[in-house]
Parts: sequence; C-alpha cells; structure tokens
Amino acid sequence: MEISATVKNSGAGHVVSVRTDNTTQALAIPGKAAGQGSGVNGGELLLLALATCYCNDLYREAARLSISLSGVEVEATADFPGVGLAARNIRYRANVSSPADPTAVVALLRQTDAVAEVHNTVRSGVPVVLVESSL
Repeated sequence: MEISATVKNSGAGHVVSVRTDNTTQALAIPGKAAGQGSGVNGGELLLLALATCYCNDLYREAARLSISLSGVEVEATADFPGVGLAARNIRYRANVSSPADPTAVVALLRQTDAVAEVHNTVRSGVPVVLVESSL
C-alpha cells in the first residue's frame, strides 16, 4: 500500500489531497488568510495523523478481537520547542465507550498501541528524504 499527501498552494488557491494506492480524497484545509501556505500547520497534522491512526486501529483491533465499541475519542499532544527542532513529549490518550469488560478494553488499548502503524513509524525514527524537483 502506498500512501501520499499533496498540498498545492499559490495565489490562485489552496488544495490538499491524500491518496492510498489508487484512491484519492480532497481534504477541506484552508489556506492562510495572507495566502502563502496552509491554514493548518504540519505539527497539527502530524498529531492528527497519530490520533486518526489510533482511532481507526482501535476499531480494527476491536473487530478482530470481537469487542464492541460505541465510541472513541483520541487526543494527541506534543511540544514543539522552536524552529527546526523536533517535537518533544509526544503523547496521546484515548477514551473508549464499550459494553465490554474494562480489562478487555485496557488490553485492547495496549494491543492497539503496539500495532498502530503511524505511531511505530514515529517511534522508529525513519529517515525523511528530500527528492529535489522544480515546478
């Protein structure tokens, strides 16, 4: 599976899309009021990626383990100490509504943390490489 994200920004507008294999979706992310760049910053999107990954994976793992979920809320938080510096203190919390036994829910939370792909990518410190091109 190949996943990509694209941002196209100019004086003419701001367009954001994501793609998984052959399926592309537009996202409603506004441009900055001044026009140069996105109205949402990369740190916010990184944390949204972590929260979204864990939310989706909770439902996936719950289905695999036959645990019923009636609702999920995930909040991811980090500290960004300055320009050019990596995030610190990345953490997240999840609240799950479920009729399942609380010990099964705790086990689900831990199992999902172990298999969450975006989390494991951040934890592994995968290199990010600039591929140079011109417009």
